[in-house]
Amino acid sequence: MFCLKSSISSSPFTQSTTHGLFTNSNTRPVTPLPRTVSFTVTASMIPRKGSANMIPKNPPAKRQLYQPFRPPSSPIPPQFRSLDSAGKIEILSGRLALWFEYAPLISSLYSDGLTPPNIEELTGITSIEQNRLIVGAKVRDSILQSLHEPELIAAFDTGGAELLYEIRLLSNTQRVAAATFIIDRNIDSKGAQDLARAIKDYPSRRGDVGWLDFDYNLPGDCLAFLYYRQSRENKNPSEQRTSMLLQALDVAQSEKAKNKLNKDLYGEKDEDKEKEKKEEVIAVRVPVVRLKFGEVAGASSVIVLPVCKASEGEKKILEAPMEIIAGGDFKVVEAEKGWRRWVVLPAWNPVAAIGKGGVAVSFRDDRKVLPWDGKEEPLLVVTDRERNTVEADDGYYLVVAENGLKLEKGSELKARDVKKSLGMVLLVVRPPREDDDDWQTSHENWD
Repeated sequence: MFCLKSSISSSPFTQSTTHGLFTNSNTRPVTPLPRTVSFTVTASMIPRKGSANMIPKNPPAKRQLYQPFRPPSSPIPPQFRSLDSAGKIEILSGRLALWFEYAPLISSLYSDGLTPPNIEELTGITSIEQNRLIVGAKVRDSILQSLHEPELIAAFDTGGAELLYEIRLLSNTQRVAAATFIIDRNIDSKGAQDLARAIKDYPSRRGDVGWLDFDYNLPGDCLAFLYYRQSRENKNPSEQRTSMLLQALDVAQSEKAKNKLNKDLYGEKDEDKEKEKKEEVIAVRVPVVRLKFGEVAGASSVIVLPVCKASEGEKKILEAPMEIIAGGDFKVVEAEKGWRRWVVLPAWNPVAAIGKGGVAVSFRDDRKVLPWDGKEEPLLVVTDRERNTVEADDGYYLVVAENGLKLEKGSELKARDVKKSLGMVLLVVRPPREDDDDWQTSHENWD
């Protein structure tokens, strides 16, 4: 038998009226009477050493599920964060730091209410240069996060804003490759601009002569292909053509590209010429564009099209509404008949002038439409049903095949004496993607 005696002589729950608090009648008394509690403890109730039911001596810490909000770190360097507007202007006026260090101060002054003309008047930095500094600093940060080569990053410490600004439209992977190439070849801002344009333009050049001889994964090959195409615009032989080919050979990286350029410079065999001619005929070029997130919402004008599934066949495509009219003060869209599926797309140039007969045909797998560049994703084929007569040799038409709908070139249809189709293909649209960092999946610009 154990006897426990309460030793409570005061309680923190006791309230006093001396500090303006009211006493509660249910509050525990200050000096309660001693009480005796009796209970029996058996041997089985005492835990044994090493028992599984024992509370561990050092119980594991509870997992902290709540994570407090942590605001993003300021892009302004620590030594400048305490400056007011006047101090920031002084730094910018005297260029008292490296360009990527004082570039964030410009954005900070925008937040303080200053405009680009105000900053230009106070610091002498033009509006164009302000934009170049801000964008160049962001490009530098993205490269810094993807690449751990201090020597390469340090190469842009002086005058790097102009170079990095030119590669702003490239993905992170492309920026790293382009930046490395720019430093290795000591390229100026004009060359950096050509390089970025060549990388973005390369996918849309599929089907051009020599396209297969250059490697898209190498920025030098992309630039060499740009110069190679420009060389073909001059007479053969001519000094301009030879100069462009030499320039292309100087920047080419792959052996295959170098061999191609050497053949054009110093001659080639008859079988090589025949191979080039065959490649020019067989190569396929289809206008393809990848939709970006928020692009429809930010478009100045849009187009509304009925959607048909490719699996539903020819009948549904012919049944889709031919004419869609937007009228009234609110531009209410009205179709000639009811339809279940619709899509809204930016009014890109290829589809902006579409009249009656526009329709978007959805394919579940792009490999059935673009077997040479399939990514196993759905896509939309925008087709003009009014232009269903096969006329253009280089155009593509939507036709019915044994395995369903497919795209075929006009010259191939004419060779089989096919005169009618479901419509001429105006555009192929890929869906937006979060992980669109692959070079082959980047947005393809129109010429």
